[in-house]
Amino acid sequence: MAAVTVTEELHRRAVVADAHNDLLIAVTARPPRRWAGYFRERWLPQLRDGGVDLQVLPVFIDDRFRPEGALRETLRMIECAHTLAEGNADEVALCLDGDDIDAALGSGRIALVLALESAPGLDASVELIPTLHRLGVRIASLAHWGRTALADGSGEDATGSRLTGAGVEALAEMERLGILFDVSHLGASGVAHVLELATRPVMATHSSARALLDHHRNLTDAQLRGIAATGGTVCVNVLGEFIAADQADRTVDRVAGHIAYIADLIGLDHVGLGPDFIQEVAADTMPPCCEDRDYTEMLVPGLEGPRGLPLVTEALLRRGFPEAAVAKVLGGNVLELFRKELGRPA
Repeated sequence: MAAVTVTEELHRRAVVADAHNDLLIAVTARPPRRWAGYFRERWLPQLRDGGVDLQVLPVFIDDRFRPEGALRETLRMIECAHTLAEGNADEVALCLDGDDIDAALGSGRIALVLALESAPGLDASVELIPTLHRLGVRIASLAHWGRTALADGSGEDATGSRLTGAGVEALAEMERLGILFDVSHLGASGVAHVLELATRPVMATHSSARALLDHHRNLTDAQLRGIAATGGTVCVNVLGEFIAADQADRTVDRVAGHIAYIADLIGLDHVGLGPDFIQEVAADTMPPCCEDRDYTEMLVPGLEGPRGLPLVTEALLRRGFPEAAVAKVLGGNVLELFRKELGRPA
């Protein structure tokens, strides 16, 4: 039997939290009768091999469902999350608060947390946020690349738009209920607006450092400091196009560089992982004839999916991070935030 390396031992021992994996898109592409089985066959082995203990499941609605079908597809994806959790109750648990997460981890199961990404199904109907909370949603953002009734995404930064009136109400309602506000994808002026108004911690589920790559999806130093000042966490995205401009520079070490930069800037206690693994989701749901992007060009070699997460542990150790610090980045910080805030009413 091969000896266990320091990297392997640390990765197994640490709580590994992934704050953003769009796997629900792939699962809901199957007939409902296949949801639980498909997750068990296709995704559960990857999560286990990658050491994932805590998985955030974003509900992202493709453009083809917007606007008329957005709420219906939102509910369908939420139902999918419940179905796959119930059908794999020996391996995973859908969690509503930190106590649920601790119970899942204590029993050796993967803790799942539901999130909304841009919430197009809401439109401006803030009164539906409690409904979604009752269905298990515990994290939410208000925009993706473009404009919604609540806010503008970072692709619309030129507008200089802050939250709409409904967006301000949505933030307050989320804080009341204990739904964590996610600033990833939000436009720059919207992020500033949220940081002015927030009374509870906010997080970025999948964003990297703009100082290292000037892309509108990355966060500036001021934004990073603002998130940390709320007590929140920034979870680093590993998609290559947000890590380095040149494909040759899109490496695991460069990902570790973003983590190190953010940790140095705002403190080690405010950094986590939000990989945004997209290759398999895209390949699984979009026929080759109809896909207009080559996702392989966007990726960091080795980080195409959850199985690559131990490479991040190795890269951080190679950079001189103490083992305790690596454990915080891998998931300790996200777990601590969720224990304090998730599902806890104001």
